[in-house]
Amino acid sequence: MNYFSEEHEMFRKSLRDFLKREVKPNLDQWEKDGKIPKEIWKKMGKMGFLGLSLPEKYGGSNLDFFFEVVLNEEMAKLNSGGFTITQQAVQYMSAPYILKYGSDFLKDKYLPGIVSGNLISCIGITEPNAGSDVQNIQTNAVKKGDHYIVNGSKTFITNGIYGDFVVTVVKTDPTSRSKGISLLVIDLDSDGITKTKIDKLGWRSSDTAELSFDNVVVPSENLIGEEGKGFYYLMNGLQLERLCFLPSSIATMEFAISESLNYMKERKAFGKSINEFQVLRHRIAQLSSEIEALKVFSYHCCDLYDKKIYDVKLCSMGKLLCTELHEKVSTQCLQLFGGNGFTEDYPMARMYRDCRVGTIGGGTSEIMREIIAKIVIDGKDYTAEATKK
Repeated sequence: MNYFSEEHEMFRKSLRDFLKREVKPNLDQWEKDGKIPKEIWKKMGKMGFLGLSLPEKYGGSNLDFFFEVVLNEEMAKLNSGGFTITQQAVQYMSAPYILKYGSDFLKDKYLPGIVSGNLISCIGITEPNAGSDVQNIQTNAVKKGDHYIVNGSKTFITNGIYGDFVVTVVKTDPTSRSKGISLLVIDLDSDGITKTKIDKLGWRSSDTAELSFDNVVVPSENLIGEEGKGFYYLMNGLQLERLCFLPSSIATMEFAISESLNYMKERKAFGKSINEFQVLRHRIAQLSSEIEALKVFSYHCCDLYDKKIYDVKLCSMGKLLCTELHEKVSTQCLQLFGGNGFTEDYPMARMYRDCRVGTIGGGTSEIMREIIAKIVIDGKDYTAEATKK
């Protein structure tokens, strides 16, 4: 089944030309700098590459989800997880909560900047002592008149230093678990916020931070939706976060195969090109087969999302399989490069670093397996949970 129209392919060509011209030549330097100039996002916004699914009233293009798929694929083909995740955190992990559940005030204040590239956002869920167990977060928000006082900390926050605001998961009722969780939009220039950059293995061109909140005053109008409904908003929103891993992971794996084939054709050993050795040929054949099968499955998952079908099982399966295979492909393709694969002069070293977080971020592989097990074995209906009022 072909999910892409002529309009999708025209968009792909325009985006690919832009990335080749404006981004690719600068990636190595951005990796070294540990930062991407914000001007590039403003250029992308001006070209209409951001806010693809957002309504036109906020500057968006109101396009179908497969335009988002194209965006993820083309960014991922650059082989820079840091570049890709910077906008994934904006477009799919934080902005959707404002769009779906936020007031008109919040939408008008933040969404146009997301579309134009003038605002960079992030999502604040994980804490030093609460990762996958979202219900156990300790960051609290106490209502005082027309504002909240926020105290606590968040960690592993992509765009935490670089960004302009964070959609923050807080406890507004410490006596409850899931029903005590709310979402607040907190501007990152607010008094009382301390930002500490985390030195990490991969995604070097993006920043990851720990955020500390010390009596941070947040206007009550920055509450997303209703107080106490944050957990259910997350239940729904996390599927999109996981779903965007599928096209980006697969596109990066396809890039790995392409680069490996080019290298194998040129590299000589024992008097012949190494693409003539059966063991290496069969390795490529196996990896290519697995990637192709998952690509079809991932498009099916994206198609369901585009049709507004909420399928936790398939999203979780897709996220699990794609990120696990991404590690396998990165490891085995690096091996094809021999010693050169271990150097920064060739693309596999960066891919090897960047892919490792895939089985951790957005829900670990272990959590994905448990979600799938609860659905398949226990008959749990996450759809009903996510739509609970």
